[in-house]
Amino acid sequence: MNRRDILKFGAISAAAATVTLTGCTTSPKPDDSVKPAVGMGSKAPLPAAKGPRVVIVGGGWSGLSVAKYTKKFAPNADVVLVEQRTQFHSCPISNLYLVGAVDLEFITHDYLQAARENKYTYFNASAIGIDKAQKIVKTTNGDIDYDYLVLAPGIDYDYSPWNVDLATEQRLRTEYPAGFMSPSEHMTIKSKLEDFEGGNFIITVPGGNYRCLPAPYERACLIADYFKKNEIEGKVLILDANPDITIKSEGFHSAYDEMYKDYVEYVPNAAIMSVDLENKKVIAGELEDEFEFSDAAFYPHVRGGKLLEVCGVAKDNAFNKMEGNIDPFTYEVIGEKNIFVAGDARPMGYSKSGNTSNSEGHYLGKLLAERITKNKDIPWKSPLTVCYSAVSAMPNHAISVRAEYEFKGKTLAGFTNVELSQEWRGKIGENNGKALMEWAKGMYRDMFNA
Repeated sequence: MNRRDILKFGAISAAAATVTLTGCTTSPKPDDSVKPAVGMGSKAPLPAAKGPRVVIVGGGWSGLSVAKYTKKFAPNADVVLVEQRTQFHSCPISNLYLVGAVDLEFITHDYLQAARENKYTYFNASAIGIDKAQKIVKTTNGDIDYDYLVLAPGIDYDYSPWNVDLATEQRLRTEYPAGFMSPSEHMTIKSKLEDFEGGNFIITVPGGNYRCLPAPYERACLIADYFKKNEIEGKVLILDANPDITIKSEGFHSAYDEMYKDYVEYVPNAAIMSVDLENKKVIAGELEDEFEFSDAAFYPHVRGGKLLEVCGVAKDNAFNKMEGNIDPFTYEVIGEKNIFVAGDARPMGYSKSGNTSNSEGHYLGKLLAERITKNKDIPWKSPLTVCYSAVSAMPNHAISVRAEYEFKGKTLAGFTNVELSQEWRGKIGENNGKALMEWAKGMYRDMFNA
């Protein structure tokens, strides 16, 4: 880890509490009484709203887009983005960061810039619940009134199918993080690769609809590329809970077979059954095969962000636990007017990817603006999944997919208008690699610039 990376995440400020002591013999006058501190249970330090207030909880790809486009199409709305992080850290492109192909600055961005340029309020706090009757969002920095509320808390990990106790789960989170949520996870995996001396490096692929379907397979390619270029006697062992690679299978399989034959082993139908961290072994698959490892990034099942459960707007579904209980066309919570759930916490079978969440945020922002200005909805528009996956780095060669979605009634029927490029060899793969970087730059501009 270089000095710039350490400084970027090492400077965390803590608010100091000031205590005023009064004399024992003199009672303070009423006007001199100490006012309650700003925080939980008090009113948030925000000016009174001058128009309908839209509160968006979660500053990921969806929340940022909803905030920007609600304000753009309803400029009189008071838009507040509640986010617990002080900096945006992108999960898309982070696999290239792990192997040193991009620096931390490329995937790290400024919430204050997004708020300034797009004329909404960034409020640094953690949401801890809502009062639906009073239309209040409760945060660690005070209560915020709302007229419209969008919950975009993303995912949480779900280790329960692995039959591990809480102590083992905590060790998995700390020692072998998945690398699909926090920046600390990415930094840990990067350090693991830099210190890796050989043996099996396990990557797991969960079942269900997990965040960024091709990302574990892309990560395997890039780690294998890193081992190969640095002459490390290591192998990436992919334990996939699915019967085959879930997306872009031809491109990934051919990359494994042709470029990384000695560096990648792909094992399908290998759902984790148990984990032995002391002896560095896992049991996986219906035949309960045993796999040893030197190091790992264990990606468990995913579920909707736990805030949805706390707020009483979640439901179980066929793929993941506790995602939003919403109308698939308006994102509005069933039975709760003017509360919405967007992003990777939604229950629809869309790809849980950055571009999908961003394009969905465009639509939901316009829908909210139309409700605010004209008290009506707009026709449903499919989110757009655009996903480039690098199969090698420096220079980047990539494969890609572009797709929309269609419904039959209220049931998601699957992809439509699919464009798939699985050729990573030669000029096509090189052009896909360049397009990957330009796509990322365009997405960051869309969320953080006016």
